[in-house]
Amino acid sequence: MAKPTGGLTKWFNEEWVDIGRKKKGGGYAPCGRKKASTKSKGYPKCVPKAKAASMTEAQKRSAVKRKRAKAQGVGGKPTRVKTYVRKKKK
Repeated sequence: MAKPTGGLTKWFNEEWVDIGRKKKGGGYAPCGRKKASTKSKGYPKCVPKAKAASMTEAQKRSAVKRKRAKAQGVGGKPTRVKTYVRKKKK
């Protein structure tokens, strides 16, 4: 039987990075954090590495800012925000 190659399988196999934590030499830290402390780095905003590469610096800053502005873990559920924000039509 053939293994599935797309959809959820692809999603799990992608390399996820935290666009809120940039490395000194370039790239981003892997997604997640060791402790649930919000003192130093704030909550991670994780996206697939390919998506992070295609985003502009302004889009990354906006996504991280919106994620950290929301109350985290309300009702024991993860907090989600859209990675790209839609522009309002005039």
